[in-house]
Amino acid sequence: MKLYNTLTRDQQEFVPQDGKTVRMYVCGPTVYDHLHIGNVRPVIVFDTLRKYFQRFQGWDVIYVQNVTDVDDKLINRSIETGEPVSEIAARYTQSYFNLLTELGVETPSHSPRATQFIPGMIDLIKGLIDKGLAYEADGDIYYRVSGFSEYGKLSGRKLDDLRVGARIAASEKKENPLDFTLWKKSKPGEPKWDSPWGEGRPGWHTECVVLSRHYLGATLDIHAGGNDLIFPHHENEIAQAEGLTGKTFARFWLHSGMLMFHGQKMSKSLGNFAYAHDVIEEFGTETVRYFYLSRHYRKPLDYSTEGLEAARVAITRIQTLIDEVTSELGASELATGTGSDTNEQGRGFLASLQPLRERYMAEMDSDMNTVGAIAAIQDIVSETNRFRASATGDARLALQGAISLIRELGYPLGLFQKTESTSKGIEDDLIRLLIDLRNELREKKEFALSDSIRDRLAKLGITLKDTAQGTIWT
Repeated sequence: MKLYNTLTRDQQEFVPQDGKTVRMYVCGPTVYDHLHIGNVRPVIVFDTLRKYFQRFQGWDVIYVQNVTDVDDKLINRSIETGEPVSEIAARYTQSYFNLLTELGVETPSHSPRATQFIPGMIDLIKGLIDKGLAYEADGDIYYRVSGFSEYGKLSGRKLDDLRVGARIAASEKKENPLDFTLWKKSKPGEPKWDSPWGEGRPGWHTECVVLSRHYLGATLDIHAGGNDLIFPHHENEIAQAEGLTGKTFARFWLHSGMLMFHGQKMSKSLGNFAYAHDVIEEFGTETVRYFYLSRHYRKPLDYSTEGLEAARVAITRIQTLIDEVTSELGASELATGTGSDTNEQGRGFLASLQPLRERYMAEMDSDMNTVGAIAAIQDIVSETNRFRASATGDARLALQGAISLIRELGYPLGLFQKTESTSKGIEDDLIRLLIDLRNELREKKEFALSDSIRDRLAKLGITLKDTAQGTIWT
């Protein structure tokens, strides 16, 4: 498998350090508000990569994602509302985990809160001071950028270029305008912790270094996030971690592209955003995931209701096939069947799908090209629809294998995992009773009544389709 490494600016073969376990860190949310739909892109992208590693590469994944529960944004929200920072953080942390469930995202292996690791951050800062890479100025601690010769290697920026136009704010006492904050002296009413330099709180850039090293060791396999984090956040992480240990901090740096709104970055500060939970409520989880994954993860993506509607149409086409075959063959048989009991015609059909499965894997192995992977699934759906239209008898059992394949390939993408039609139990029986009644009315040529049953079911969201094998419903 090859992944594009931001650090080297090319695709490189990826294999875990120990050959079987991927040590992966993805930057998480600052919990001062609900996530907007742009924040969701890296969540979905790297959840997809994790699931592909596990299901198709056979690797275990230790997946760590932090929760920033102390930060300027939280403090500012506290000042606005009068609510304690801890209560704001607790509420929106729960909101975030609810959102992960809504999105079908696998729970991280570890979700550490920044406030749980303050002593470790203090120890890291002490180590940087001892090495001459950090210094104190009136209770604040700054990282001395000039002391790390490789500063800028991730973003490709040079120190001389960065210095142009850089300024030191009146409230700061830096040696160099590029030096960044490791520890902030507390102001009245702000969250604070004791330290050798007085009461204060850690800087954001220090948090991820400490949390990732705690769970994943000195060298990560993958560090990931949105590409807006490349500079300064990820650059500053490298400066701290590698400046302290001299070891490579992360072997691969992966970054997803921005979600744009009419050509601008979507952000709360600009007011051009939609909350993720509102979009999911309107369009559904699979539509949102399909919308993101139908564009390569590194490219920018423009948000639009038209794009989401197109994604919904595509999802509906595939899910309709699954639901109709489920109705024809029975949900229990479809959930467990592979089509192995089919005849020669059916086996030939299933064999013809294997090159499409291989194409799917080749696309995913090429820097997680979900666009090509989805195209392979769409071709499987097209072939299945063609086969279904002509197959008879035992050959139709091959449809079990086709649907199983669609679900298998959809799993990393978080798509097509529903295994049963919408209704169960007595509702199933009642709908079938109405279908039988409608068919009897049609045989008696009482078309007005039979059409009335069809139309009233449609108003309830139940669609009838008459086929050569009988009437099916979704």
